[in-house]
Amino acid sequence: MSILSRADAPIAVFDSGLGGLSVARHIRARLPHESLIYFADCGWAPYGDRPRQDILARVCVLADWLVAQGVKSMVVACNTATTIAIDTLRARYDALPIVGIEPGLKPAVAHSRSRVVGVLATEATLGTASFQALLARQGSACRFVCQAGRGLVALIEEGALDTAEVDTLLRRYLEPMLAQGVDTLVLGSTHFPLLIPAIERLYGDRLALIETGQAVAQRLHAVLDMHGLLAGAPATGQVRLVSSRPSPALLVLAEQTLGATSSLEIALD
Repeated sequence: MSILSRADAPIAVFDSGLGGLSVARHIRARLPHESLIYFADCGWAPYGDRPRQDILARVCVLADWLVAQGVKSMVVACNTATTIAIDTLRARYDALPIVGIEPGLKPAVAHSRSRVVGVLATEATLGTASFQALLARQGSACRFVCQAGRGLVALIEEGALDTAEVDTLLRRYLEPMLAQGVDTLVLGSTHFPLLIPAIERLYGDRLALIETGQAVAQRLHAVLDMHGLLAGAPATGQVRLVSSRPSPALLVLAEQTLGATSSLEIALD
C-alpha cells in the first residue's frame, strides 16, 4: 500500500493498552513538536495471552485504521506485536516509515557484571522465533534467565501499579532471578517500565533495569529526518488519545506521562 506523507501529519503509536505510554513519553520528550495519535487496544489487552494469528490479524486492523487517519509514520510500541507483525506491516504499508521495539538484550549484556541477565516479558514474546534468534545472537556473551510476567499486564491495565498484588507477582518472578545471580533485568514488555518505581522500592539498586523507549525515540527521530518528515513548526504537538475500550487508568496515566487532554476517543471496540 503506497502512502503519501506530510511533515505536519501525526505519528501513530500503538500498543495493546497502557504500556506503550512508556515509549510515547520518550518520543514526546525527544520530539516535542510532533503530534501523536496514541491507540491503546485496551479491549484486546493483554496480547501476550492470545494466539499468534489472532494478534497478527488484530494488529493489521489497528494499523489500517491508523493509516486511514493520515499518519506519516507508525511506532509499534509493543514487543509482542513487533515480534509477530512488524514484517507484515512493513510489507503492507511499503512507503510508511515503521519503527518497532525489541527487548534490550544487547545493552543488558554490556551492562551486566555478573554475566547473568534476566528477561521479564510476555509469554508470547518469549516464544517467538525472532526473540529466540535475538537471544542466540547474545547468548555467548551472557547467561539469560527468561521469565513470563503472567498477570502483570492485566494489573497494569487496571492502573494497579503500586499494589500488594503487583508486589506479590514481582517477588515471585524476580526472587528466583536474583538467586541465580541476575544483576541486570530487561523489561521486555512496554508495560513493565511502568513498574520501575515498584521494582526499585522492593529491590533498591540490586537490579539494573533496561528499557528501550529512549532508543525507539532516537530511531524514530533518525527515520523521520531521513525521510524529510520532521515537524518544522515551533509549537508543541498535540496528542490524540484513542482506545478500543473506556479506560480511566489510561486517561490518568496519559495525563501523567504525555500531558494529554482528558478526552478519550473510542474506536474499533
